[in-house]
Amino acid sequence: MLGLVLTNLSRRKARAFATAVGIALGVATVVALLSVGSGLNKTAGGLVHLGNADAGVFQNGVADPTWSILPVSLAKRLEQQPDVEQATPVLLVIEAIKPHPESVVFGADPRGFFARRLTVTDGTLSLGRGSVMVGDRLAGEMHLKPGATLTVKKRAYKIAGIYHSGIFFEDAGAVLDLKTAQRIEQRGNEATTIVVGFKPDAHHDAAVKALKRANPNVKVIGNAGEAARAGANGQLVHKTVTIVAALALIVGGLGVLNTMAMAVLERRREIALLGAIGWKRLRLVVLVLTEGVLVSMGGAALGLLLGVLGARALNDALGVSAVVTPDVTLWTLGKGLLIGFAIGVVGGLYPAWRGTGLDAAELLASA
Repeated sequence: MLGLVLTNLSRRKARAFATAVGIALGVATVVALLSVGSGLNKTAGGLVHLGNADAGVFQNGVADPTWSILPVSLAKRLEQQPDVEQATPVLLVIEAIKPHPESVVFGADPRGFFARRLTVTDGTLSLGRGSVMVGDRLAGEMHLKPGATLTVKKRAYKIAGIYHSGIFFEDAGAVLDLKTAQRIEQRGNEATTIVVGFKPDAHHDAAVKALKRANPNVKVIGNAGEAARAGANGQLVHKTVTIVAALALIVGGLGVLNTMAMAVLERRREIALLGAIGWKRLRLVVLVLTEGVLVSMGGAALGLLLGVLGARALNDALGVSAVVTPDVTLWTLGKGLLIGFAIGVVGGLYPAWRGTGLDAAELLASA
């Protein structure tokens, strides 16, 4: 049967190719969006685990965690919780570095664990009033070295050192003293988040639940999934992917339906002959349906390649390449293939069933 399927497709190369390309574009868009969305989730996870923290505390009810405003004094209250070993306030300064507005400047207490956990790769760890620490990723992008200056919100600060934290979100930014960041943002004694470190013997999930129960007026986020759901950007990407996937199914399915309907109409005599020599209707349906699935899977395979290549281009077009890296996972590729398979089934099933509904005699008479 496979040989017959391939022969039938080869007779209509242009039509099959055009259908496959249309499917490829839909699948590529889905894969690219899923990859950027997965990268965004990882960035959101970095927001929760700033300083390799176990959890992050944010203001309740804000559309995006980066808009959160909390009193610095909350850190001492959190440290009174049984499972909490330390808590330190961090203020996020957004769009502070003009050449790289997507990079974030973190205001941190030099005595807190967020600052202490930075690994200095060049220079020294110093968060004085006139100094700044720069992440190695941002330093590489801007060709910065210790002793040079970095302008943050139109104010120049001397670079004391270059650090690496292992968290993409942090390494693509810079760190200032908390009080300096508060003056820049005119925040007084406020922070964006309180990052929390649990005691070594604490069970993470249980500690997060206990923290939520003890502090119902704030949002406690313990993992990347929660952070992505809390952020408007993550929700937007998820909804966009859902809409694009639905459109790909509809448009791709209609393309396959049109291609297979035309193929069935052109091959009524062939289908009649196959029925006359003993092919059952189900076998004929499988024959036509297989052709549709093969066309769509070929388009899906091409779409996977285009999606992987297009993810980085989409990331650059959105202007988030400094803080988000597209994350192409096996599950993302698997979703692309599933969409391709579904398009073939949805588009091929009706013409396959409809075109093989007549008996052999009727088909031969009407051919």
